[in-house]
Amino acid sequence: MDVITELTHVAPYAIGLSLPVALTGAGLLYALRHRSLATTLTVLVLTPLLATLAGVLGVTGFMFGPQLTTAVVICTAVAVVTVPVAVLLGRSIARRSVWEREARARERTAEESRRELVAWISHDLRTPLAGIRAMAEALADGVVDEPAEVCDYATRIRGETERLSGMVEDLFELSRITAGAVRLDLSAAPLQDVVSEAVAAENPLARRRGIRLRTDTDVWPVVAGSDPELARVVRNLLSNAIRHTPPGGSVVLTAGSDGSQALFRVDDACGGIAPEDLTRVFDVAFRGSQARRDEAGAGLGLAIARGLVQAHQGTITARNHGPGCRFEVRLPLAPAERCRLA
Repeated sequence: MDVITELTHVAPYAIGLSLPVALTGAGLLYALRHRSLATTLTVLVLTPLLATLAGVLGVTGFMFGPQLTTAVVICTAVAVVTVPVAVLLGRSIARRSVWEREARARERTAEESRRELVAWISHDLRTPLAGIRAMAEALADGVVDEPAEVCDYATRIRGETERLSGMVEDLFELSRITAGAVRLDLSAAPLQDVVSEAVAAENPLARRRGIRLRTDTDVWPVVAGSDPELARVVRNLLSNAIRHTPPGGSVVLTAGSDGSQALFRVDDACGGIAPEDLTRVFDVAFRGSQARRDEAGAGLGLAIARGLVQAHQGTITARNHGPGCRFEVRLPLAPAERCRLA
């Protein structure tokens, strides 16, 4: 009975002093709801400790006796341990939350890209397939029987087949890149040889479209890279520039070095890209304005180029420059080349 009487006597003092501290802590938590998680957890840990200490002060009547000393020591020890733990835990949870949000955003972006890619590929596959089917049926039904017409149909079927083959090859390469399955056999690769091969491959297309394709470089760097993949990067950039440059325009490729990096640029005369599209030109299946959407292809060339450049630990950027656009690629120099330039 004496214990109950004593508790009944001291409880109001303990509650009277601890409750304002608890309410103050709740107010702080609300005020700090937009601050860092570590700060919120620190306040959350300290509030019950300070409320307990305030209750003990009320029970002891603010008399510094053994009971108060013991409570202060215990609360201090608990605070010394729990506050750093709360800070570390808050930072860990915050990092995980940020990572999860970024991961969800990446998943949404990837899913949107996949849907867009499927839509584009479905559209681009139907066109050549419809043409091949129509021409094959015409040949099979005897609608076309003149040798010259038969030869023309066969040539057009072969052209559409090569186009389909290129699209399938692009899809296969893109799947390797997105799956992280690109394995590079790095060596000292003279950029001049890589560019010469790509220019020779794209020159016929440039001539057919009435476009001047040239290089404007005296000193060619040597990069640490894989020849086939680098040649594909250059071909994709040149092909993209040629497709979007009007007849009579020029596509110019230049190269050089900057510190420990090699660089090469492809300048075209496409008339420029809308600023809101510049950050998306390397996205899968993105073609931007109507003028660019009217061009052939599934919009995979620049996405493949970016993936292969990143596999080389390099960077690729696009910006408006002069009468058109400039695509710039930066790659690590070969070790021997870095030593020579140092």
